[in-house]
Amino acid sequence: MFARNKVAMLMAEFLGTATLTLVVLSVQRSTIGIAYFVAIAAGLAFAALAYIFTNVSGAHFNPAITIGAMTTRRVKVLPGVTYIVAQLLGGWAAYGIYTYFVNSSLQQIGGAFTARIMLAEALGVFIFAFVWAAVASQKLSASLNGAGLTLGIIVASVASIGFLNPAVALGARAWDIWGTMGWGTYVLGPVVGSVIAFNLYELVFSEAGFNFGFRNSAAATSPAVSKPVMKSPGKPGKKVVAKKR
Repeated sequence: MFARNKVAMLMAEFLGTATLTLVVLSVQRSTIGIAYFVAIAAGLAFAALAYIFTNVSGAHFNPAITIGAMTTRRVKVLPGVTYIVAQLLGGWAAYGIYTYFVNSSLQQIGGAFTARIMLAEALGVFIFAFVWAAVASQKLSASLNGAGLTLGIIVASVASIGFLNPAVALGARAWDIWGTMGWGTYVLGPVVGSVIAFNLYELVFSEAGFNFGFRNSAAATSPAVSKPVMKSPGKPGKKVVAKKR
């Protein structure tokens, strides 16, 4: 039997990823499906979902984010793998719901590996994952991650579609689990960007980075501590006054 909280965590990742994918598909394939509108819609959706599900699962909704968190030991391996499965299932479910609503199947939009697209996806996810790591480390509102996702999509959309999420890309048919289409662009790119972002933040900007000597200069600039007043051993709190001879 699965504990109720474990089921709730997986269900949160499934529902959150499915909703995010459905929002991206709805806007991207509409008459206003330009990158800026997609970025704003995705950011708002992520912010709302994070507000709802952060206390349940941490609100990843992205296999790349989960893998990046795993590399810095923020998430253990087994829970991370189950998160990824739930997220991919959420993206796949969103594809089924969307195609049912429009009464039509989606054409594949992925293709052969292109380094430019992979780097664009990696850079976009780097921005998003860096914000995510900072929000988690500083215990800020998880809704701020929506702004990070918006910025990441805007930057990545210069050269790519700007999914920044293997589960969303799966729902949009940008890659195929059983094929080779899109693996190097819409899967590898986001994972690489997330891993670099999480580890860079952990090494340089988090509290753990203090142990590597990056913040030693702070100690040198700290104000001098005044010496305590000497007190007599017999009477605590009383100053020692030298007697006049």
